[in-house]
Amino acid sequence: MQSVFTGPAYVVRDNIDTDQIIPAQFLNLVPTIPEEYEKLGSYALWGLPESQYPVRFVKEGKLDSDYPIVIGGKNFGCGSSREHAPIALGSAGCKVVLAESFARIFFRNCVATGELYPCECLDRLCDALQTGEVVTVDLDAGTVKAHSTGQTYAFKPLGDVRPVVDAGGIFNYARKTGMIPAQA
Repeated sequence: MQSVFTGPAYVVRDNIDTDQIIPAQFLNLVPTIPEEYEKLGSYALWGLPESQYPVRFVKEGKLDSDYPIVIGGKNFGCGSSREHAPIALGSAGCKVVLAESFARIFFRNCVATGELYPCECLDRLCDALQTGEVVTVDLDAGTVKAHSTGQTYAFKPLGDVRPVVDAGGIFNYARKTGMIPAQA
């Protein structure tokens, strides 16, 4: 499994809720239908106010984001319990969300769906970094390196969450480990 991710980061602030991650009008898209899964990603972070976030996570008319890493502040993913939130980010090409803290249901949905690695930062990275800044996230080392400054930051180990996300979610993990029978 991939353990190092490098690319430009998309930086948001505190209390980014699931309505901002994927607005309710797009919840009719069914992630298990490949075309709709792909389309879901094109609306990721569409609910952010343009006055605060003039650079869009996914450019108009595109399906994928230029930002494989999202950096947030406190309480990332608060709001409703919709699984569509981590799925939309993953569909857009995001691999890792680094935040000061997560809403527990969003964190669990990241793990259950296997879409994203939810990493809790030990520093307030949303104050230290800006959208577009290239970073390298090393899951094994538990570090984030900002290329512009060479500064390295730490995040909490993923622990038992890591193999579940590596497997692609809770059901794939359960099949892989023999908890449930593999699909025929």
